[in-house]
Amino acid sequence: MLIQNALLFTPRKTFEKLDIEFDDRIRAVGHIEAPGDLDAEGCYLIPGLIDLHTHGAVGQDFSDGSPEGMRLLSEYYASRGVTSFCATTMTLPEDTLTAAVQCIRDYRRGERGARCLGVYLEGPFLSDAKRGAQAPENLCAPDIGMFRRLHAASGNTVRLVGVAPELPSAPDFIREASRTCAVSIAHTACDYETAMKGFACGATQTTHLFDAMNALHHRKPGVVGASFDSGAYAELICDGIHIHPSVVRIAFKLFGEKLILISDSVRCAGMPEGRYDLGGQAITVKDGKATLADGTIAGSSIHLLQAVANAVSFGIDPADAVTAATLTPAQAIGMDADIGSLAVGKRADMLLLDRQFNLVTTIINGKAIHHEA
Repeated sequence: MLIQNALLFTPRKTFEKLDIEFDDRIRAVGHIEAPGDLDAEGCYLIPGLIDLHTHGAVGQDFSDGSPEGMRLLSEYYASRGVTSFCATTMTLPEDTLTAAVQCIRDYRRGERGARCLGVYLEGPFLSDAKRGAQAPENLCAPDIGMFRRLHAASGNTVRLVGVAPELPSAPDFIREASRTCAVSIAHTACDYETAMKGFACGATQTTHLFDAMNALHHRKPGVVGASFDSGAYAELICDGIHIHPSVVRIAFKLFGEKLILISDSVRCAGMPEGRYDLGGQAITVKDGKATLADGTIAGSSIHLLQAVANAVSFGIDPADAVTAATLTPAQAIGMDADIGSLAVGKRADMLLLDRQFNLVTTIINGKAIHHEA
């Protein structure tokens, strides 16, 4: 297929009027003198979005271990511009997590679905003090044996694991787990020094920066300061609820091309307001905000393209917002040779957007699988 005259987002992070030719992978980008299949004059063409941290949507949750839920979620993501995702689990008993990761392992993408990259184990190796919406009864100290069992049950597809570095055995856990996948500092009450030790042991990412951690203080920089000093990747929930727009602008200035936009969506995303379940706990959604009974924020109700649009509306340069939802997450899990940018040889995953950044068409593996009416 040949798309011509689009404002294409290049690996140089610029929007340029270019043509792109592809089958399942990108074959050429430039000014191509040939009859085109689509004239995209007036539209943007960007890489498909990559959501590394999403628990669910449309009434489904990856921790349910439901094959039908996997299909519904995959198709929902594709319809919202997400072409690849990590299926993110909650803090649950090992047998429940085992069934969930086996379901994720066995899922095969349908023609209208997004690509599942593997598993993100956000729990259960998290701090009780900063557990957020994670069920306290299922929290446990970092256990490399459990991690290895879950990784094996997933078909060796765990891409990320979260850990609170102050917990017993955390340094050894990080050293061992980081040989298998990316390790993210997550749901932690640790101080700057402990976080720095976690990064020195092999952690390379921070889970939802500013949330479920101590606040940045000028004498106690905590995880935020350690993430910056160590050069870690940093996730950010850009739903306008978790993070104030001013702090979003600060985070982009501080972390630049290390910032990753995530949805952290839960099963209420794409659904009416009301009551839902999250990791065995009841949540209520009102005015787009999901909370536990005590008012704790419990994930988000957005999708990743909304996060990109929100960031732009908060004053972030569109090129930086797109990078944070495409190339940077691909780099964070070592998959940027295959996805994340519109370059020759990479998978033909891309989005056609109108001038207002509204989704027009989702293309995965070179096939248009979703068209907005």
